[in-house]
Amino acid sequence: MQRESPSLKATSKSSRADLRNRLEELYRAYHKRCYVHPDPLELLYGYANPADQEIAGIVCSSLAYGRVAQILSSASRALAALGDSPAAYLRGATPAHIRIACRGFVHRFTREAELAELLVGVKRALHAHGSLEGLFAQGLQPSARTLIGAQSAFVRTMRSFAGSRLPSLLPSPEDGSACKRLNLFLRWMVRHDEVDPGPWRCAKPAQLIVPLDTHLFRLARALGLTDRRQPNLKTALDVTAGFTAVSPEDPLRYDFCLTRLGIRDGRTDNPEIPSVY
Repeated sequence: MQRESPSLKATSKSSRADLRNRLEELYRAYHKRCYVHPDPLELLYGYANPADQEIAGIVCSSLAYGRVAQILSSASRALAALGDSPAAYLRGATPAHIRIACRGFVHRFTREAELAELLVGVKRALHAHGSLEGLFAQGLQPSARTLIGAQSAFVRTMRSFAGSRLPSLLPSPEDGSACKRLNLFLRWMVRHDEVDPGPWRCAKPAQLIVPLDTHLFRLARALGLTDRRQPNLKTALDVTAGFTAVSPEDPLRYDFCLTRLGIRDGRTDNPEIPSVY
């Protein structure tokens, strides 16, 4: 018998408590690892070492645009070139070796040169700061309410290390972008539970910003969390504030389950799963 999905028919007139109850129902139903596929996040589960998880995370999240099947294929190819330990590979490889390893790579607008530039940037970040977390922590003010300032500093330094603006891979809040993929990466790194591996300790879940895609944008407007018409940075902050009112310590608590609203019967190959990337 087909199991009925929890409903999220909330409106702008719904009380905060009502919205929280509906979101919690979704969370209990879908915030489970069995619902992660298809999602590039699943590729991080193959690494136990935090040093490898953060590199797999930046690769997978940066490529998380387009159809999800294509994302999984491209991210798998990119990670395969880095071997069993991406951190060990990048520490030992020269920039020339990295460029050779990326030959032939194509993912929509991203070509081999840009992927190689990103990985060279990661290599230099590891050399200078020990880890991507170490680099990110350099730009993080302890009293910061959000991670926007740290994101901007992180992207500036990564672009400098890469020798490129990384146009299709690493947007910045300074560009006015909602930085959906960077915020997705940070959710994976900072939140720690059954779904998100959360190897980082430099930031708090309360500082995260929603990874705002078109699916979440439509939901947020329907829920009355924003009346803005474009899914930009200001809208992402509006939506984050709305979720913060419901879950102050963890505004992204419901992010994963909201992307799974299309699931009806528990099959991970369900065609109703939205293509949220």
